[in-house]
This record gives sequence, C-alpha cells and structure tokens, in this order.
Amino acid sequence: MHYFNKKNNFLHGIMFHHFHDRTKHIESQGSINSKDFTKIIKFIGRKNILNADDFLKEKNRNNKSKKVCFTFDDGLKSQIDVALPILKKFKIKGVFFVYSSIFTNKPNLLEVYRYFRTKYFKNVNSFYELFFKLIGEKKIKNFIKFKKREIKKKKKTFPFYTINDIKFRLVRDELLSDREYNQIFKKMFKLSKFNPRKVYKKLFLSKKDLKSISDAGHMVGLHSHSHPTQFSKLSLIQQKKELKINHSFIKRITNKKVKCISYPCGDYNIHTLRILRNMSIKFGFKQVLNNRSKYIKSLLEIPREDHSNIMKRIS
Repeated sequence: MHYFNKKNNFLHGIMFHHFHDRTKHIESQGSINSKDFTKIIKFIGRKNILNADDFLKEKNRNNKSKKVCFTFDDGLKSQIDVALPILKKFKIKGVFFVYSSIFTNKPNLLEVYRYFRTKYFKNVNSFYELFFKLIGEKKIKNFIKFKKREIKKKKKTFPFYTINDIKFRLVRDELLSDREYNQIFKKMFKLSKFNPRKVYKKLFLSKKDLKSISDAGHMVGLHSHSHPTQFSKLSLIQQKKELKINHSFIKRITNKKVKCISYPCGDYNIHTLRILRNMSIKFGFKQVLNNRSKYIKSLLEIPREDHSNIMKRIS
C-alpha cells in the first residue's frame, strides 16, 4: 500500500493537532503517539516530505508534484514534547501555526474545553450527553432537525468527525452565542471542581518554546489571535485586528518574516484573502483535501489532509 493515489497525487499539506505519551499528555480523541507519528512518516515516505521552506519554493510548487509538508496547528505543548523529537530524528522541518492568545493570561479556551471533556468524562459521548442536556434536549432536537443535509455534507468533507462531533460544532457555532457556550462550560467546571488556569502550561507552548521551534529551522505561521471558530463571520475590521495582532506577536518572538497562515477551523472568506495579500502573506493552508483540491485557486488555499485519514489507511 502506498500513500499517494489518484485522489492525492499533488502538492498538499498533512495536518496534525494532538499528540499523547505515557507521562505528560493524555490520550484524547484523534491524538497519536510517537510510534503512530513514525508510522505516518514511513507510510508517506521520507523522500516525499518536503521541509517547509522547500515546499514553498516556486520550483516545487506545481500541481503535478507528489510531495507534502507537515503542518501543526494551535500551538500545543504536546507537539514539541512528542512530535518534535521525531521530526528531528527524520530531519523534517514543518510549519507550526499558532494563535497568539495562548501566550496571554486570557487564552481562547478551545483546548482547555477539549482537555476537560477528555479528562473528566468516561468518553466523549458522555460529555456530549451532558452538554446537550444543559442546553435543553427539546431545543437541540428542534435545531438539529433542520441541519440533516448540512450534517451529511460535513461528514463527507470531514470523515474523521463523528456525527456527534458535527452536531456539537453546529450547536456551538450556530445555535449558541459565545456567552451561552462559555456559561455551559463554567457550569460543568463547577460540577467537576475543575480550575482551567491550572492546565494552561500543560497544554500550550511558551514564548521560549516558540522561539526554540523557529531557531531549529521550523516555520511559524499565523492562526489568528483568539482562534474564532467562524472567522469568516467577523467583520473586516475584526479580521484585520485578529491577523495583525497575531502577525506582530510572531514576528517579535521569532524575529523572522511571517510567510503563511492556516485558517482557524478552516474558515475564511474573500475578505480574509484580501487582508492577507495586503499583509504580504503568500501561502495559506485549508483543512480540506478532495478531488477538486488539485485545482488550487491560489497559494492562499493550499489543501491539507488530516492525519486521522492516513491512520485509517495504515491500520
């Protein structure tokens, strides 16, 4: 079995998020360990994995090239504890996309919520059951019955999501306000006597970590400041603010030119692309890889395959 086939024999990225080990980082939905990561590298073939700088060079950017680069989203501590030693072993330089609020005392709690549902519930479906119950089962039922077509479409686009994963994201993004969403988690935190501040250092990179990644030859790219789950719904002014804060922070820490972005939750619009061009950002990575991905509209819309899809082929 080979990684490249008719569906993906063109230039694209491989997307990674969560890693686990036996000591520091708990196993969670979709996470992999160093052994899994090594299997992915060997399955793709080291010769087919371009270092980030090489991937973005013009001579390597043609739609017939059967090459990939590795990308890591969200600035997670597990990435340097588990993935970085393997990258060093195979001499691979990747792209790390970070959102800058994680380096403040008011980070987006997206990853904290994920950690909480993994650590304090028997399984993710137990979490969803309580989450939906706190909203109101009737309210959820009335909302979901109009979303069947959208759920089916998202499942096709993101096969690594379960139906409950998709329902949860739809409820979060379309039914609840940010305040309502956060209030539900506050209730659950209180029930479990969980203090979110105690896990910040465990989950997120530090400024020192980020500088170390950059100094080691890996690329650091934009991922917005606060990681909105629906970036395209922000106003033009809000999008500019999110990207400029993120850009300024990364440039200050790495002392290098910022060349690329991955869109938070893969969400962006024409205004986002216009802002990025004005900021001289040349490359952007999406979350989707399909039959149409070989026809890249612009270098700000490079497709990526989620590592979960690759793990299914290896298993």
